[in-house]
Amino acid sequence: MQLQCSAFLFDLDGVLVDSREVVERTCRRWAARHQLDPEKVLRIAHGRRTRDTVKAAAPHLDLAREVAWLDSAELADVEGLHEVPGVRQFLATLPAGSWAVVTSCGRELATLRLSSVGLPIPAIVVTSEDVSQGKPAPDGYQLGAKRLGHDAAACVVFEDAPPGIAAGRAAGARVIALSTTHPGADFTGAAAIIPDFTGLRVRRNRDAFVVTIE
Repeated sequence: MQLQCSAFLFDLDGVLVDSREVVERTCRRWAARHQLDPEKVLRIAHGRRTRDTVKAAAPHLDLAREVAWLDSAELADVEGLHEVPGVRQFLATLPAGSWAVVTSCGRELATLRLSSVGLPIPAIVVTSEDVSQGKPAPDGYQLGAKRLGHDAAACVVFEDAPPGIAAGRAAGARVIALSTTHPGADFTGAAAIIPDFTGLRVRRNRDAFVVTIE
């Protein structure tokens, strides 16, 4: 399968960095603090901003206080972080200015997770602080594409969670889903589903890129 595009937009957690251990550990700790069902919290949390998770899982709690607790817990925990297989080699084939990160986490956490596994930090990183609406709203991907100088419809989005896939599609982009945190049945609307980046190749074609999925 081949896709042609002008630029690339990457989610962070579950796409560039496998952070499942940290996310699940933090969510379970938080759920236990408030006698919440941890499995329900985890189903909500993947792919969403922390504040949106708190509002959905426990609207009766103080939003600012709980977001601060969750952010602090994740910033203090890097145990078990590792890069998604093949992503370092894939990113190395992309010219500077052709890709951006669009994540539901904050800037400090995004920088921590990328640097913890030694992945490059692109010039453009769109975080939860940059948009008024988080995924599944298209705002983040629209902003990332705009900062790269392209329309989102000319971009390929890499995502691992249903809210992110919905956001990418709502922005007009084609989405490649990674089955790192969710089963393939959850990836409605994805153009392709891959386990990691080891089977991906990219080449220049004049002013565009051609991505081959082997």
